[in-house]
Amino acid sequence: MTRNADIPLSVLDVVPVFDGGSATQALRDTVALAPHIEELGFLRYWVAEHHSTPSLATSAPGVLAGSIAAATTTLRVGSGGVLLPNHAPLVVAEQFGTLEALYPGRVDLGLGRAPGTDPLTARALRRVPDRGQDDFPRQVGELLGYFPPRDANALITAVPAADGGPDAWILGSSLASAQLAGSLGLPYAFAHQINPQATAHALERYRASFRPSARLERPRTLISVLVTVAGSDQEAWQVAAPYLLGKIAMRTGQHFDAFPSPQTAAAYPYSPGERQFLDELAAPQLIGGPATVRDKLTALVARTGADELMALTVLPRQDERLRSFALLAEAARGVRPGSAEGVSVRL
Repeated sequence: MTRNADIPLSVLDVVPVFDGGSATQALRDTVALAPHIEELGFLRYWVAEHHSTPSLATSAPGVLAGSIAAATTTLRVGSGGVLLPNHAPLVVAEQFGTLEALYPGRVDLGLGRAPGTDPLTARALRRVPDRGQDDFPRQVGELLGYFPPRDANALITAVPAADGGPDAWILGSSLASAQLAGSLGLPYAFAHQINPQATAHALERYRASFRPSARLERPRTLISVLVTVAGSDQEAWQVAAPYLLGKIAMRTGQHFDAFPSPQTAAAYPYSPGERQFLDELAAPQLIGGPATVRDKLTALVARTGADELMALTVLPRQDERLRSFALLAEAARGVRPGSAEGVSVRL
């Protein structure tokens, strides 16, 4: 179990569907996995948001977070994140206010500005013209305004959000999101698995732009990282290969209903360009045996000053995922969090 002195560990789940499986089974596997994550001493369990993507069964993070909360007792649950441009802020406030009322002190609301889907699906979700990313700060401000402290003259009440709310986080993979999170005085979660070259710069920008708020006195950061831990480096790369091959397909715009099987990944003839892409994507991530992952984690935290690590572990088999999380918990023993620790304050 992760001790208080060690860097806190959390989970980001995209609920992957692999060849031979189904979205229904993937959702059930996620809910079944959560109690084991809690037993390992992990702090949070967040689920992502994707739409019209059959290989990722995460179209309703609020609903899934509620099921995870019901299956656990102490684990913080939430969104990693709600993609706010897809939703009316009032609806999000009502949904996550309801979760907070049912599971007080355990709910996180991660907010992102990306669409999480293709343009056609984005238009179907929003039903109104896209105002662009510049509208995201206004949407965040409106959403937070439904939670305490509320404006006494407000004409709309989000029930039961007016009684209390979740901890809000800004999610991102750019310097712009870091700047926004800092200026709002909110905790910041950076997607290292998407843009690893910018992680240290983004966290530095966040801390430099941070302004204390009623919600957060000092900067608070986490980084989400692609993590696969196995008995050896070679085994880790083997079990991670199906997801990495799927990322190649996503990069080239291919649409598929499920991530490939381990057999397909093992037999795939990678081109030099695909090998280079994998090196650029996966080399900065935490893939390897316990000693390798410990060394890489220690170096990553030292370079970025992150306060928390959130593991994105996408493997075909449930037992492989659980083993990876257990080995990560062991490898992280003695790894200290960054210097800008801070404490998130409830809305």
